Amino acid sequence: MRFLWSKYKYKLFLFFSVFGPATIAAISDNDAAGVATYSLAGAKFGYSILFILVPVTVLLAVTQEMGVRIALVTGKGLGDLIRERYGIRMTIIVFTVLMIANVGTVIANFAALKAALNMFNLPILPLFVIILLGIVLFVSKGDYKTNQRLFLLAVVLYFSYVISAFKSNVNWSQAILSMINPGVIQLNKEYIFASIAVLGTTITPWGQFFVNSFLIDKKLTSDKLKYSQLETYFGSILTDFFSFFMIVATAATLFSHGIKLESGEQAALAIKPFAGELASVLFGFGFINAALMGIIIISLTSAYAFSEFFGYTGSLDAPFEKGKIFYGIFILQLLVGAVVVILPFISIFQIVFFTQSFNGILLPFVFYFLLKFTNNRELMGSHINTKWYNIFAIISTIVIIFAALFVVLGSFLSLL
Repeated sequence: MRFLWSKYKYKLFLFFSVFGPATIAAISDNDAAGVATYSLAGAKFGYSILFILVPVTVLLAVTQEMGVRIALVTGKGLGDLIRERYGIRMTIIVFTVLMIANVGTVIANFAALKAALNMFNLPILPLFVIILLGIVLFVSKGDYKTNQRLFLLAVVLYFSYVISAFKSNVNWSQAILSMINPGVIQLNKEYIFASIAVLGTTITPWGQFFVNSFLIDKKLTSDKLKYSQLETYFGSILTDFFSFFMIVATAATLFSHGIKLESGEQAALAIKPFAGELASVLFGFGFINAALMGIIIISLTSAYAFSEFFGYTGSLDAPFEKGKIFYGIFILQLLVGAVVVILPFISIFQIVFFTQSFNGILLPFVFYFLLKFTNNRELMGSHINTKWYNIFAIISTIVIIFAALFVVLGSFLSLL
């Protein structure tokens, strides 16, 4: 036993020394929009929708691994490489679309936060002010390590969904079996659309940019690549581990009693009569945590991207005085998101629709760049994609792009 410990303790130490970026990036895909999608799907289709989690996990792992590999091998972010390889015109186009999509997603997360606070009868305006001040102070005054610890704490808080599910009288054998066989009766048009929506909300353009930039900010090098790749797979599994419990909590309570949700944030109150006060509070708390996670991470993604695209200082280790543009863009998105949501005459639904549209437009470009960079021997050396990995990555990319465009089309038709 002592021999095994001495053999593996150094490897464990190396793994935990790189741990953080890939897990945080993957989990943040479960922002408020993601939680809402899982909750709605679980309430409408029950355990059968769990079938989609296995391929979603694989696709998330494959796509994020490419971003991790690019960051550690080249030491450059996606923004840097796009500017260097494709010029300023492409840089401006990609950043503009990314920024618009990200601001829209930040607004959507603020809207979800507002709805959740309303459901618990909490005052919106004073809490928004407190939350904004807290976020700005923590991000701008804390260094990389401090912020990473905050994000990892937010990851731990996702376990509220696990506890909520265990309080919901779940049929565990049926839930686990549904991951292998959803049941033929459910394979209809609505089920397929819900499955694609789950995929589309989990794998996003901003998620691909963030994992790349956050790794660069941690200043990891290529000798830690295999440990970061391992963390990428772990983070993808953990992400959909939490998604599993979000779905089963609503499936065991709302679906089994024939109760439909109009919006995801209603799930916390809707499950209360069937799962009890604690499950309801924990589900609602998890939803607020997911909204805050999305607000911070997505705003940081835009700030990182601008710094990389246009050559400015962009690091959580940089003091505010040296990173004014980086922190300024971060703060601007927070202010826009909060103000837009508080104003009563702005249609959040329209903003969400256009956000999905911009994400759908940008996603093919992001995966095109990922595939081009990971197949460039000049950049990647011996770490280029293998033939079979390339085939799988291309198929995965096509599936993800199709899913994103399908969600955009569905949103457009709902406007008619």
